[in-house]
Amino acid sequence: MDADRLAELLESVRRGKVSVAQALERLRHMPFEDLGFAKVDHHRSLRQGFPEVILGEGKTAAEIAAIARTIHQRRANVLITRLSPDKLAFLKRRLKGIRVHERARAATWLDRPIRIAGRGTVLVVCAGTSDIPVAEEAALTAEMTANRVERLYDVGVAGLHRLLDNRGKLFSAAVLIVVAGMEGALPSVVAGLVDKPVIAVPTSVGYGASFQGLAALLGMLNSCAAGVTVVNIDNGFGAGFAASLINRV
Repeated sequence: MDADRLAELLESVRRGKVSVAQALERLRHMPFEDLGFAKVDHHRSLRQGFPEVILGEGKTAAEIAAIARTIHQRRANVLITRLSPDKLAFLKRRLKGIRVHERARAATWLDRPIRIAGRGTVLVVCAGTSDIPVAEEAALTAEMTANRVERLYDVGVAGLHRLLDNRGKLFSAAVLIVVAGMEGALPSVVAGLVDKPVIAVPTSVGYGASFQGLAALLGMLNSCAAGVTVVNIDNGFGAGFAASLINRV
C-alpha cells in the first residue's frame, strides 16, 4: 500500500463508506506478510515510494510467482529482476498480465498506469551493445519508478564521435546513468561534458584482465571527473533506483 491508497482508505473511513473493521482487514498485512519462505514488505511504498522489488536470483520460479501474486494482490505494481529464460517463461505462463523484458532479464506486472513523478529525463547511456542487458535493467527500473527515460546505446570511447553526435541528449538530461565494461572509461568522459549527476555502472563485459568487471569498477571509482557516483558491477537496478530518487528531489 502506498501513500495514495492509504489516504483513500482513511478518507473512506472518515466518510463512513468503509467500516473500521473493514479498514483493519485491509491493513492486516502491514507492514509485512509472512509467506514462510519470504516476508513480503508491504510497507515499502510508504517508506520509499515504490513496492518491494523481487530479485529473481536464488529463488525458485514458484517462489517468485507467489511473492509477485502477494504484492499484486495489494494493488501494487511489480518489478522482478535477474530472471533466467526458463523463469521468464514460467512466469509468463503462470501470471496473467505479466510482461517479460528479455533483454533486461526482468518482468513487470502493472496494477495501474505509471504516473510520471520525476522532474526531468533520466538518460541511460551504454558503451557497447554487449552492455545493453545491464543498461535495460537500469532503464526499466527508472521507468517503473515513474520517470521519463531515454536511451543512448553503443556510444563507447572506441568511437567517441558517436557520443559527441548526441550532445543535445546529454545536456538535456536531468540524471545520467552510464554503463560500461572493459576499462570503464565512458562515465568519466560523460561527466566531463555535463553539469548533472552521473551514475556509473561497471559491467562484467570484457576479456580476461577485466576480471569480470573489477577493472571497470576500479576505473570508475578512480574517475578524475567530478560528479561521478558508482554502483556495483552489473547493478543496473541500483543505478535506476538511485537515479529516480535524485530526479524527485
